[in-house]
Amino acid sequence: MATLFFKLKGVPDREADEIRQLLDDHEISFYETPPSIWQVSMEAIWLRNDEQLEQAKQLLAEYQQQLSARVKDEYAELEKQGKAPNLWARFKEDPMQFIVFSLIIALVIYLSIIPLSSLSFD
Repeated sequence: MATLFFKLKGVPDREADEIRQLLDDHEISFYETPPSIWQVSMEAIWLRNDEQLEQAKQLLAEYQQQLSARVKDEYAELEKQGKAPNLWARFKEDPMQFIVFSLIIALVIYLSIIPLSSLSFD
């Protein structure tokens, strides 16, 4: 019986490709379900053989540790070069979006605080 192994919703293509390659390299049989227009089916990788689940989980855990280390190293290199994303870089990238999101955040905070201002602490 097939077993859900990895949900692909929101996963970058590069990462999904690396996971597929990892399973292929270790001869773990799998198939994918694509996303549907109406979100009826789940975009995911499924294992055909339940007995390979533990091996696949172990491989995925090792891959995610390596991915985490790689991303941290890439970010550290960008910081060293002065190219790491920061608040000012995000603002310069799309100032209108930054301003709109800032206003939305301010509105949410304001609407959250208003009920407290009407309370009396006598």
